[in-house]
Amino acid sequence: MKKKKWWRWDGRMRLFLTMELAVVLPAAALIGFSVWKLHSIQRDKVIEAAIQRDFQRMLKVSEKRLVEEGYALLQAVRADFPSPEDRLGPALEEVLANHPYAAHVFLYDEKTGLLFRSQPGRMEEDDFRRESEKLHAGIRWIKTETEYLREQFYKQKESGYPQVYTMPTWAPRKDGRGYQIVALFPLPKFPSERVAVGGMVFDSEYLTEEFFPAVFDKLLAKDFAERSGGGKAASSEVAMMVRPKGMKKPLATSAGWDAGKPEVERNIEMSFPGLTLAIKFQGTTVAALAQEFQRNALLVIGGLSLFLAGGILLTYRNVIREMGLAKLKSDFVSNVSHELRTPLSLIRLYAETLELGRVQTPEKQQEYYGIIRKESERLTALINNILDFSRIEAGKKEYSFTDTNLSVLVRDTLESYRYQIEQMGFAFDVRIEDNLPRMQVDREAIARSLLNLVNNAVKYSQGEKYLGVNLYRTNGLVKLEVIDHGIGIPRSEQPKVFEKFYRAGDSLVHNTKGSGVGLSLVRHIVQAHGGQISVESMPGQGSKFTIALPMQPPAGPPGATA
Repeated sequence: MKKKKWWRWDGRMRLFLTMELAVVLPAAALIGFSVWKLHSIQRDKVIEAAIQRDFQRMLKVSEKRLVEEGYALLQAVRADFPSPEDRLGPALEEVLANHPYAAHVFLYDEKTGLLFRSQPGRMEEDDFRRESEKLHAGIRWIKTETEYLREQFYKQKESGYPQVYTMPTWAPRKDGRGYQIVALFPLPKFPSERVAVGGMVFDSEYLTEEFFPAVFDKLLAKDFAERSGGGKAASSEVAMMVRPKGMKKPLATSAGWDAGKPEVERNIEMSFPGLTLAIKFQGTTVAALAQEFQRNALLVIGGLSLFLAGGILLTYRNVIREMGLAKLKSDFVSNVSHELRTPLSLIRLYAETLELGRVQTPEKQQEYYGIIRKESERLTALINNILDFSRIEAGKKEYSFTDTNLSVLVRDTLESYRYQIEQMGFAFDVRIEDNLPRMQVDREAIARSLLNLVNNAVKYSQGEKYLGVNLYRTNGLVKLEVIDHGIGIPRSEQPKVFEKFYRAGDSLVHNTKGSGVGLSLVRHIVQAHGGQISVESMPGQGSKFTIALPMQPPAGPPGATA
């Protein structure tokens, strides 16, 4: 004995699941996303502020690293400066040879005066030669400012700062001006009581093409990546640049810098005065990221809203369908009640007449017996249809396939109803091929399908009473056709006539009582046999229903459950 399931897949269950999946879930998702969005707006502001603070910190670290790297280069040059006992001129030339990033070096000593040297290999360049002449002439002010410089160096030493005094300058170049730094420092190899000051000028091309880009790349590839925990992939999203104050054009940039607006800037006040550091995301900005997030959020909300609207529409259609189905079921009960009441009333009437002995002649008695038999057969057919439909709805309908001569089955079925059909005034035209192959079919189900089609033709033939039945073989199929010259079916309603409880909208159809399950039952039987049923019809010109069955046996063993 099979255990009954605690649930049943019916219209109410479908409606419940539809509302859950199509309405409740999207609505809950939309509400949840909206709440999350409200929190995320505040969170975005916090994140944006955090990014700004992080960029500020990064620029501060960058400035410190630039100072350290520049001071290390300066210290290397300072350490190579000569002592008073050396030949100062050749010694300065040796300093230039050892440190190519130093474009010019100079030394002022109160005893020997001012010595100035430039990179000899570049003196043939016009711009560099003019730069050297300009610097040599301009640096003469050092003779009168040595005491001021000595005081500055002393204060720096007392404060723990490097003893260096820097000044920005601009070198003439064909494509504009080159940024340079003039650095002044005390000479460690000279006695402290002796007035002596050394200096160097960083090469402009070295600063813009090598020094700044190298420091930027080192910072982004190591320090910032380690802080974020993301390695090079994390640092590659950030780019840096340095530019002169008051100018937009970068002096030097890291890899990945584009023409976008910097997020955060910081003026350099120590070793590289007159410059501004800047940082940004590659290819985007914080504002653009926020806008992209807002756009994505709107797209998500829009998608959820459309999904919710679609779910509401689907639920509405499903509710309308269920309401229509409920009405059809109500009509079905009413029609079936009428269909049952009519034969039962006739059977009771004629049975009571015979029982009371009011019919005297044997001929009249036989007529009444025939009416009772006909109505009981009609009642039996109707009940069988209802029972079969109930089994189909419950998924319990079973078919018993047996080897059958279809020609004999169709002919015998029609012969049992021929007299009744002809008595109703129908012209009965039957054409059956006799050489059809034997087929595996459910005899009772096929006979019921044929009778349903015949009864359907008889019901809706109000004018010309013609009934044709054809059985023949074509293209591997056996076709059974039932033809009438009745009211016909509009083209728009032909696909629906095989649906359960459906009845066409014609007034003649509604004036003719019926259960609305006959054609639905026929379709189920035909499909269970591996076949198809179709209809050809024109309003006012009749209809032709065609059952097409394959000559091969249906899939599944005999007695398979539909």
